[in-house]
Amino acid sequence: MNEKHDQAIESSLVAPDTQMESFRQARNNRRSELVEDYVELIADLIADGGEARQVDIAQRLGVAQPTVAKMLKRLSAEGYIQQRPYRGVFLTGTGKELARVSRERHQIVESFLCSIGVSVETARMNAEGIEHHVSPETLEAMKRFTPKRHL
Repeated sequence: MNEKHDQAIESSLVAPDTQMESFRQARNNRRSELVEDYVELIADLIADGGEARQVDIAQRLGVAQPTVAKMLKRLSAEGYIQQRPYRGVFLTGTGKELARVSRERHQIVESFLCSIGVSVETARMNAEGIEHHVSPETLEAMKRFTPKRHL
């Protein structure tokens, strides 16, 4: 590492603008985290069984069906899903793309963690949280440092 980078890491006081920006990014990431988790799960359920039902989403996420219903309404309003009475939930083109990008980020983080010696089970669980909070720069660095066999 270079001396400037080492000094930046050693300093515990962050510049106000930098700190404000990192907190802003963290808040934005938390807001999008749920949306991404739902869309990715819906895509997985559809790929596995041909449909995503509210009851299945609630079970997989460990939440009550009214919680899922509220989020599905939000996802519909934001253009990620379509709901059909008695038929379940389907992703729109926008929803499919978000699910693809989310899955790709998850796989990069999980592969990176495995490549540095983290067990597959732990890497999978940790990647579920980390994937939403890494910047494109960090994600690219993880890809560069992950052996091809892990990607």
